[in-house]
Amino acid sequence: MRVHTNKPAGHYGEGSVAVGPAAGPGEGPAHRLAITKDALVTQPFEGITTVHDIVEYAARTHGTRNALGWRDVVKTVEEEKEVQKIVDGKEVTEKKKWKFFQLSDYKYHTFVEVKEAVSEIARALLDLNIGPDNVFNIYSATCPNWQLMAHACASISIPIATAYDTLGEDGLAHSLNEPDCIGVFTNAELLPTVLKVIGRTPTVKFIIYDGEKPAKVISDIKTARDDIQVFSIDELRESGKTKPKEPLESRRPKPETLACIMYTSGSTGNPKGVCIEHSNLIASVGAVRKLIGHHLNPDDSYLAYLPLAHVLEYIVELIMLFVGMPSGYGRVKTLTDASVRNCKGDISTFKPSVMVGVPAVWETIRKGILAKVHSGGTLRKAVFNGALNAKKNGIPVLAQVADAVILSGVRAATGGRLRIALSGGAAVSRETQEFLSVALVTLVQGYGMTESCGMCAILPPELHQYGTVGLPVPSIEIKFLDAPDAGYLSSNDPPTGEVCIRGPSVTKGYYKRPDLNNDPTIFTPDGWLRTGDIGRWNPDGTLTLIDRLKNLIKLQSGEYIALERLEAIYKACNLVGNICVYAYPDANQPIAIIIPHEVHLRNTIANPASNVKTVDAGKDLGILCHDDSVRALVLKECNAIGKKNGFKPMELLQAVVLTPEEWTPENGLVTAAQKIQRAKIQKTFEVEIKAAYKI
Repeated sequence: MRVHTNKPAGHYGEGSVAVGPAAGPGEGPAHRLAITKDALVTQPFEGITTVHDIVEYAARTHGTRNALGWRDVVKTVEEEKEVQKIVDGKEVTEKKKWKFFQLSDYKYHTFVEVKEAVSEIARALLDLNIGPDNVFNIYSATCPNWQLMAHACASISIPIATAYDTLGEDGLAHSLNEPDCIGVFTNAELLPTVLKVIGRTPTVKFIIYDGEKPAKVISDIKTARDDIQVFSIDELRESGKTKPKEPLESRRPKPETLACIMYTSGSTGNPKGVCIEHSNLIASVGAVRKLIGHHLNPDDSYLAYLPLAHVLEYIVELIMLFVGMPSGYGRVKTLTDASVRNCKGDISTFKPSVMVGVPAVWETIRKGILAKVHSGGTLRKAVFNGALNAKKNGIPVLAQVADAVILSGVRAATGGRLRIALSGGAAVSRETQEFLSVALVTLVQGYGMTESCGMCAILPPELHQYGTVGLPVPSIEIKFLDAPDAGYLSSNDPPTGEVCIRGPSVTKGYYKRPDLNNDPTIFTPDGWLRTGDIGRWNPDGTLTLIDRLKNLIKLQSGEYIALERLEAIYKACNLVGNICVYAYPDANQPIAIIIPHEVHLRNTIANPASNVKTVDAGKDLGILCHDDSVRALVLKECNAIGKKNGFKPMELLQAVVLTPEEWTPENGLVTAAQKIQRAKIQKTFEVEIKAAYKI
């Protein structure tokens, strides 16, 4: 992998630097961002010490500008389609229904209105005698009311617990019971799930909801528990308007006040509740302001659609509130024009200039662009590829023409204003990052975890390059611990090892989990959090993630392969929609369970050069997935990507299992943050895996 060997330009100095010697054998020295090597950042500036300070500051500074935007559902459209699939070796046909939304234009709360709504809800919560020792759960889709409820709680020192809106009954019950939640905020369409768990969540006394009033469900909830009170958020605000503001001041949080019990998305076992204090969040906001604040301004616009129960979206929206950037709320299911009816999708309606996404989103966007290009025929494909190469190679004049005439059409599909995009949550493939950076927008990577308020490292746009997650954020210091079994040593050139983090934005521990908090393999005695990620320092001071300890599998040869790294690379194959790489410990090579990218798969099969002439590209996807020649085609294309990226023979795939079924949080095969549930996928496809390995 090529990395820049020159030092970063501008005010980043040497990128990151070692601060003092290593504390002991088997580890490297601590590294900090060069421009904050003498002291880590703890706040954006004097006077901002809590989350509520940001709400007050935003109203004072940004006033009547648009803050939070949303679209109402005007109409729901259902479409039915027949699909074919293989069941017990036989071809069967069944009908499936798809639901689409028709949406209004964006409506907005101003920054002043956000502050007032937060005050109204907080006063109503005080009137209900909800105290700082109580915890309020937010089980809701990403929307303005999520933020209003969270900020109301934060303003009077009530910690919130987060729950993904895709959680089933058991997950929701866990996030309500472990913190002994006194109440839950949710959406009307999620109330049926709340009803199912209310009988086993005895501490819940209040249910607040938004959306259309579902009278029957509310009646059933009150019947199930006669001590439950149910309010709409509008009723809560109306109640709060009549209550005095004076009592709010005595309940304001301090920096050390617990702000949030942020539940991880739980890729193994019950999700862990990460305790995040106001000071942790404020340090992260200050760090982002210091590192890339000059790239964020009120004239930009941010499209908010990732789950707010995920720390990445939570902290980004807090930063946008601070800088005065309007956030327009969307949904994954309504982002594009193709996913709505009788209106434009969220991206082309809102026209964002800043977007954050997980790799799955960027892969979908890249493959969507390519599918559209390929559907236009050979000439259009050749013109597009020529434009892409001209811009990539910076050919004088031609690059400008390509950008203005050809690639501007790609950008128009995202509203035409997109300026900066950040990928986080997992590694994005180089192919995807490079393609989108040339064709669409500068796409930079970041690295973080719930335990660090979502921020460990960010690549500033002016240092744009591939294969790195960037520089340490100014509120974090990083050191490496040796992982000798896998050959990762801080004494290597360049240094490698397990990433450990420490600093004011890092959690002190997990909620009600002394077993984890006192575990030296998680929190070291000298205050470092071990991440389990394997990193490498680059000559320019940036950090690259190269492995994950728990996903290192030793093959029959005795050598290790890194499953997440392989997935990130293989995902760049145009025929791959999603992928899980798996290997038995005694195997010679891994295999992959793959959801094909349907459009690209059909186009490739239909191409005479594909050597699958006996296959009808128009067959249902479920039929294609069971065809040996189609499997052979996907295997060949994946391994071509592997070879292009320098994979060793043992890292190439031995076989592939194809499936037409989506992996969703609802069926438990991915988390709400779109991370694959490796153990569940392995169990679901156990028969197919054994067949692929010929066991």
